[in-house]
Amino acid sequence: MATSSIFANFDIKNKKEAEDFVNAIDKSLDYNTNKNLIQYDELKDSNAIKSLWAKRK
Repeated sequence: MATSSIFANFDIKNKKEAEDFVNAIDKSLDYNTNKNLIQYDELKDSNAIKSLWAKRK
């Protein structure tokens, strides 16, 4: 539903406009890929988990 409402505002009439639109989407995806991602280590040790929870208080 959200996608249909977003694309309802586009009026692509020819091949050039369609290619420009696809290129813009591709450029946006390339720009945003892995940007501002924070990586976290998984805590498996129960003492490490308890220590983390103790810090939140």
